[in-house]
Parts: sequence; structure tokens; C-alpha cells
Amino acid sequence: MRVMRTLREMDIPSVAVFSDADRRSLHVRRAAEAVHIGPSPARESYLSIDRILDAAHKTGADAIHPGYGFLSENAEFAAACEAADIKFIGPSSAAIRKMGSKTEARKVAVAAGATVVPGTAEGVTDAAEARSFASSTGYPVMLKAVAGGGGKGMRRVDRAEDFTASFETASSEALAAFGDAAVYVEKLIERPRHIEIQILGDQHGGMIHLGERECSIQRRHQKVIEECPSPVMSVDPGLRERMGAAAVGAAKAAGYFNAGTVEFLVDAERNFYFLEMNTRLQVEHPVTEMVTGLDLVRLQIEIAAGERLKLQQEQVEWRGSAIECRVYAEDPENGFFPSPGRIVQYAEPGGPGVRMDSGVYAGWTVPLDYDPMLAKLACWAGTRKHAAARLERALSECAVLGIRTNIAFLRELTGDAEFLAGELDTGFLGRYFKRRNVPPPCEAEQAVASEVLKLSRKPRAVETAAAASRWTTMGRAESLR
Repeated sequence: MRVMRTLREMDIPSVAVFSDADRRSLHVRRAAEAVHIGPSPARESYLSIDRILDAAHKTGADAIHPGYGFLSENAEFAAACEAADIKFIGPSSAAIRKMGSKTEARKVAVAAGATVVPGTAEGVTDAAEARSFASSTGYPVMLKAVAGGGGKGMRRVDRAEDFTASFETASSEALAAFGDAAVYVEKLIERPRHIEIQILGDQHGGMIHLGERECSIQRRHQKVIEECPSPVMSVDPGLRERMGAAAVGAAKAAGYFNAGTVEFLVDAERNFYFLEMNTRLQVEHPVTEMVTGLDLVRLQIEIAAGERLKLQQEQVEWRGSAIECRVYAEDPENGFFPSPGRIVQYAEPGGPGVRMDSGVYAGWTVPLDYDPMLAKLACWAGTRKHAAARLERALSECAVLGIRTNIAFLRELTGDAEFLAGELDTGFLGRYFKRRNVPPPCEAEQAVASEVLKLSRKPRAVETAAAASRWTTMGRAESLR
């Protein structure tokens, strides 16, 4: 949906592809054309290069935007597009091969002068070899899949006696998720910030960065809240320039063009270490767009069409603060277990500085087959404090009835004193859960919710019940507060 909106503004018709599970999805309804590419399992549809290219040929599409997941960082898919004379809206297959592999990306970064976290030079599949490195560098260490990201194939190991079991689990996950069991070992930096730099390069050698995003609030290595600028930049204003130069240097060394993200860990002394590169547009790109005023998808398309960057580095400006949270169909009070099912009522927030990128609607059934993210809510304001207050207000206006979501949990986080103080690192959520006090459920609230769900089985009753109760899923009915 995000990509299609920009395409429409550019008067470019869009073709959606869909699996069985997504037959009634919003992107299928809104596209100029839609092509069915297979069963629900991703390997038989969204990961099938042949089926996607066949859909492009059938519809006469001359370019493919790979989105955020599935084949978006797959060098073979980019190469197949190149061979088929279909423009891949992203970097070249050669650049993806260099930077999509964590170990190869580290070599490129080092050659470009970046500092990296100590780790194995190559991926390993032998537990004994990996354990030997871990013993020499000292615990704790991180195990990471060479071929992927998103938290899959990642394990923290604090003790030597836990290493072999953790290595086997990480290797098995890597094989299942990416078809490559290789894992590398990296020294763990305690309590770092996770900060990424958005870069943008054209096919003529032009390259700039668009500043940073703070992504330290994570659960199981999956980002929960992201923001631009990072609070640490107010402490060390020169840090953005230094990190931006390192990111641009690594990307240029790889012959990179189009949008990409260079990720770093930043320690307590504000030393930064190259972590990896995401060779695609990031889920959290809206906060960069809101602060810079740029449309990254439009820029991606223009670059893919061979245009030169119209911006020089000194022309990039950052105004105000933007914070984004990811709304998931999951139950925070039950270990964040996925909550598939039919959405019986859906409402998005409004007001100045509020943006919600979503792909759902009332009546749609959230499937079990894919990631349960429903939407991304981002809010901009002149200051970080105001942006956080606006995000909390916007969350209070979100309504997703019929399934469980993490909206109430996100409201808690945005009002947390440690979060508001900008005291962030990758261990933030672990500490938060230890000190979290979950408010007891309101009996009247539960009664309203029960009645709404009962009435949802009757035609048009949901709208009446929801309007009468002013119920929202953030954990309180406004009329009961």
C-alpha cells in the first residue's frame, strides 16, 4: 500500500501479486491489476522468483518494487530481474551479494575504514570451530545467521556450556529461514544503542545520507519503536556526521545505489561499530520522511529510472522529531503470541503530524501465514517530547476490534519515564518488563468488549455497539476513564 500510493501520485499503474491467504487483502483491492501467484506458504508464492516474474511478463510490468521482506534482499531475484530486462527497484544483484551477507559486508566496511565488532571473518557451520573463537574473544557473544536478519538465526550466549546448543539452534533457524546454515560469532557489546543511517545513491556515483534512526527498543531482535533523530545526537551533535560519512563510505565501496540502511551499534562512550547493511527500504522509513520531508519511495523509483540525485549532502535538512511504533496482531499479556482472526471494527487516528501506514480494514481476516504486523503509526512534532505525546494520543484513537493487539502496550511504552528521557539501549525492553506494573482489567470495560464481540456476529450491530461504548483497544474505553 505504501509503494502504491507513491506510484499513483506519479501516474504509474501498479500490479499486485497475492497468495491464497491474501486474496482479500487491501493491496489486491487497490492495485490497478492483481495476479494470483500461488498457495499461502511463502515458498510457493512470495518466494517463488519464477511466479513473480511470470506475473510481470503477463501484465507487461517493466519494474518490480520488492517491498520490505521476502525477496527484497535476495541477490538471485535481483539478478533474475536484470536477466529478464525488468528493473529491480533497489541495488544491483552484485551489491546485494556483497552487503547482504553479513560477513562479506564486514569485509567491505573494514576496507572502507569502518570499525567493526570483533567477530569471525567467515561464517562457520562447525560448532567446535565457532566455540573456539568464542572462548578466545570472551563471553558474552552473539551468534548470527550469515545470510539473513530480522532476528532469525540469532542467539546470545553468556556461558561456554550453553554454546553448542545455542549454535545448533541458530544454525537450524538460519537454514530454515534463508537456506544457509552458516553462522558467525561476534563479541557482544553490552547495552549499546542500535542506530542506523539511511543512505541514498544514484547510478552515476552520487551518494548522500539522510541521517539516523534510533532503533534500540527491540523485542527478540525485532524493532518495536523507532525515531529520528536519535536522542544521543543532542549530546554529541557531530556523531551524525561521523556515522553518516562511515555509512556512505561503506556503501560506495560496495558500488551501491538506490536506498539502503547501514546499521551500527553505539556504545556508552559513543564509539560506533558497523553491524550490517539492509539492502532495501526499511519498515521504519516513515520517520526519516517526516523529518526530512522527502518521499523515499519516489526517490527509489527515480533512481531506478536512471535519474541523478537532485540533492547534495549540504541540502539535506532535519526538522523536528518523529517517532514510529509497529502495531501487531499479538497478545502482550500472553507472551506476544500472534492473534489472527477477523477484524470486526477498525479506526485510524488523525490530526496534524499523524501518519498511519496500514494494509488492513474492518472485515479482513488476519492470517496465520505471515508476520502479524497490521500497521505502522508515526507521529511528527517540533520536539521529541511533543512527538511522544502526540503518539500516545494517536494510539488512544486506534481501534482494532475482534483480535488482540499490542496497542495498549505501546501506550504504556510511550508514557514511560525512561523512554521519555531518551535513556535507550537494546536492553531497554528487558528492563521494562521487570519493572512493569500491568493495570488490572476494568470490569465495565470487559463487559463492553464482551458485548461488542457478541454483537459482531449480527449484521451491522458492531457499528452501533462500538459507537455507543466508544470502545478502543488501547485498554480503556474513553467513556469509562
